[in-house]
Amino acid sequence: MKSFNVSAVGVLMSGIALSAPTIAEVTNTVVLASDIEWGKLNPARGDKSPKAANLWGDRKADVATGFLVEFEDGFSSPPHIHNVTYRGVVISGTVHNDDPQAAHTWMPAGSFWTQVVGESHITAAKGKRNLTYIEIDSGPYLVRPLEQAFETSERSINIDQTNLVWLSAADTLWINSQSSKLPPAQLPHISFLWGNPENSEPNGTFLKLPAQTSGQLHSSGKIRAVLIQGKLNYAGSDAVLEPGSLFSADGASVHKISTTGQSDVVIYVRTEGQYQYKVD
Repeated sequence: MKSFNVSAVGVLMSGIALSAPTIAEVTNTVVLASDIEWGKLNPARGDKSPKAANLWGDRKADVATGFLVEFEDGFSSPPHIHNVTYRGVVISGTVHNDDPQAAHTWMPAGSFWTQVVGESHITAAKGKRNLTYIEIDSGPYLVRPLEQAFETSERSINIDQTNLVWLSAADTLWINSQSSKLPPAQLPHISFLWGNPENSEPNGTFLKLPAQTSGQLHSSGKIRAVLIQGKLNYAGSDAVLEPGSLFSADGASVHKISTTGQSDVVIYVRTEGQYQYKVD
């Protein structure tokens, strides 16, 4: 893990007010996917358990948490439930998550799904490396038997990456390209996934950045950003961020990033309130 301090200051850009109550020191933290510590997602299953590693928070405690899960090729769980609702993003490989009787529908990298608390389901994976990002709003994250299933008013969703709705800089104030000379085809896009950014409430988005571009991500509050696809340079970090890496801050902050390689970059961004990506 690598971390450093920056000053958090309020800014106003394109109609979105991003401000902190006071000027304060905020630590911007970078966690490399290569540095995390792996354990078992469900120790009760022994060697049959997928691997898991915390990126932020603690999946064994009563706190919001984001963690990685790696499945073996051909993995398929028995029907089960969870004690909390979770969100998932496919980073590599393919994942099926649905009712035990449902036909397999494989979600590729860049797909998003939710699994509702108490609902019976199975999870399966196939691919050379099946890596996912899982997020909970409170913990601990537990696996429980099918006999404890119960109904809620929530419904689980699966969104294949081909069905995401992307907004351009012309469609949203969350992307500021006013000072950029890049053509429209090389500007970022955003996809809103969950939550309500009003009143500093938690929310989640995908931010897609074209290859060979750079900019600054301005957050008005706490931020957790996980690299899903592509490679990223982060100002102040010597290493190149690979998929599964994290950058974060616990308050208003600025993150200077640039894409490297020939592929677009996709970042899953969880924030409290709004953020804005300013294109260089």
